[in-house]
Parts: sequence; structure tokens; C-alpha cells
Amino acid sequence: MTLRSVCVFCGASPGAKPIYREAAALLGHTLAERGITLVYGGGAVGLMGTVADAALAAGGEVIGVIPQSLMDAEIGHKGLTRLEVVDGMHARKARMAELSDAFIALPGGLGTLEELFEVWTWGQLGYHSKPLGLLEVNSFYDKLTDFLDHLVEERFVRDQHRGMLQVGGHPQTLLDRLEAWRPSSAPKWVDRKPH
Repeated sequence: MTLRSVCVFCGASPGAKPIYREAAALLGHTLAERGITLVYGGGAVGLMGTVADAALAAGGEVIGVIPQSLMDAEIGHKGLTRLEVVDGMHARKARMAELSDAFIALPGGLGTLEELFEVWTWGQLGYHSKPLGLLEVNSFYDKLTDFLDHLVEERFVRDQHRGMLQVGGHPQTLLDRLEAWRPSSAPKWVDRKPH
């Protein structure tokens, strides 16, 4: 699969360590270098602003999607290729998914996790067949990936659906894995018994 656009979920905070900002900048630069459009939440703050600024500085195309309420709070990025203002968070997620061929989560907080898990659930249910990835920075997602493996062991998630989420420590590696990923046709239900 050739990726033309990638949605990046990430924090509106820069995080506690410079390594998070460095990773966001490297991802933005790498996307632009590979000719991949960055789709993201449209903010100018935190890792959101960093990834967008890096992609723009490298000559990339950046599309932001932001709810009107956050635009009104003056955190919308004014220098993007295109900034779409939508009615709310549900519309934002749906539009970002529509514009993207794949999804990557950088470090972030509740919003980042919620966006990642929602789009992953959509894939599990067959609403899309787009790959997802975690950019592993400073072991940020180690405990989460351990817990996801636990969900498989306890038979709440299928191996095939766990495998939808690729993990990589460098943007190039992760993007290569997303391009190589192929969807599974496994149903969501692990132990469904007939009635």
C-alpha cells in the first residue's frame, strides 16, 4: 500500500522531556520527505504544533481539522496548507479518518489514546482497513503494549486485531511497516457461540 496521507494523533502538551518534541519534529519532517500529507488535529500547541511545523518547514502538505470551540480558544494553527473547522470532536475524528490512509500515535494524553482506540475499534469492526501505528519514544508506550498483549492472552482481543497496531521506534521504520501491513478478515468476536 502506498501512503498518500497519514493522520497523526499527539498531545497538545510538549511533554516532560525534549525527546518527545524531537520525535514529533522527526516524524513531521519524514512525512514531508516521503511526500506524505500530514493530517492532524489542527492545533498550534504542544506536539501538535511541533509535528505540523516540521512538516511545513520540510515543504510538506499539512491538513488540520479542528472543532470551532478550539479554534475560538485561539489554539488553531494559522499557517497550514489547509485548516478545516468542524462542529465538534466527533466530526473532527470522522473527517481526519476520511482524509487519511493510515494513523500514527505519538506520545500524548487522554485525547490521543481516545482517538487511537476509536479508530482502531472502527478497523476491528470492519468500518475501514487502514493500518495504525505507535511511534515508540522513550519507552512511552511499553506498558500499554504489554497490556494490549494481556488482552489477547485473556481472550478479549484476537491476535489479528492486536496485529493491526504496528510499533516502531523511528518514523521510517514505522511508515515502512504501515505500508507493508495487510488487513485481516477475522471477525471481532473471539469466542462467539451460536444461540
